[in-house]
Amino acid sequence: MYENFRTKELAVPTLFDPFSLKGATLRNRIAVSPMCQYSAADGVVNDWHLSHLAGLARGGAGLVTVEATAVSPEGRISPGCLGLWDDEQAKALAPAVDLIKSAGAVAGIQLAHAGRKGSANLPWEGDDHIPDDDPRGWPTISPSAVPLGGGLGKVPTEMTLADIARVRADFVSAAERARDLGFEWLNLHFAHGYLAQSFLSRHANQRTDSYGGSRENRARFLVETLRAVREVWPQDRPLTVRLGVIEFDGDDERTLTESIETARELKQEGMDLLDVSMGFSTVDSQIPWGPAMLGPYAGRVREEAGVPTSTSWRIRTPQQAEELVSTGKVDLVVLGTALLAEPHWPFRAARELGVPAPATTTLPVQYAHWLSRYDGA
Repeated sequence: MYENFRTKELAVPTLFDPFSLKGATLRNRIAVSPMCQYSAADGVVNDWHLSHLAGLARGGAGLVTVEATAVSPEGRISPGCLGLWDDEQAKALAPAVDLIKSAGAVAGIQLAHAGRKGSANLPWEGDDHIPDDDPRGWPTISPSAVPLGGGLGKVPTEMTLADIARVRADFVSAAERARDLGFEWLNLHFAHGYLAQSFLSRHANQRTDSYGGSRENRARFLVETLRAVREVWPQDRPLTVRLGVIEFDGDDERTLTESIETARELKQEGMDLLDVSMGFSTVDSQIPWGPAMLGPYAGRVREEAGVPTSTSWRIRTPQQAEELVSTGKVDLVVLGTALLAEPHWPFRAARELGVPAPATTTLPVQYAHWLSRYDGA
């Protein structure tokens, strides 16, 4: 376990230092974000996913995390999302684990339930709820019968206690399949307005039972789900959480303080790292988009919750990534669109930051031999 991440005597980490957490060691502090491809049929991986993941792993990142993978059919964001609720899906996903590992990266997967944001069209087909009379869609569930609004206006069914227990069990079953496939890093998606975030959110959760009201009650689904997954996930493999710690809704300090309290609670139950993100639980948020915008919030979570952190969103340049790591705001940077635009971003980052022989340390030899001589002209 990464016990000493706050010890002042340790050398200042840099972007290309290895990072060890439990039994996983990343070759650098660059992680590939779990980016949904919306390209599956019935939740099954296909050649597109395999080539996508293999290319990103060969690009030199330390961690490659498979996109948000639904724990049940109703847990998908869209009909094109991956799933891990049956053995056929698991069998198809097995080559992805091997491809990521063979390229020198740690293989991770993110498990998710979309909640009231499920049953949506693909992003390039509207990104809005599929009409109720369309056979491609399905009924959605949430802690309360409160729609998000905007293009996602379908009213979800309020979950019963039996529903809560069922979804928790779905997370456990999917985690067991991920374990048996050999994934080395597990991330639970408790952010972005999906089901777990909806439980924590005052915008979405209007319950009056033990899963609503106080911060402790609203966090209960998250804590219980992580606890149940921790029981089946190997102790030597990192169990991490992506959490929306802020909503940019005008009540930011309260939300952040509650999120830090929740992070402490999750840590006590066995969470090894928190990936700091946004809530996206209300269409009225005013997000101050800017370079590496969540870095200060990740730094505060890291310091006050006493847990390793990562973050993403608008991290574009090697210098931004290096600053986040070297100043102690995060232990990992998580890149998405920057790597879609430039899969070998780690190679360029190494050169710009003056890492010796960057091509041979981050790329397969078939690329490294040539790119080590490339001067950008």
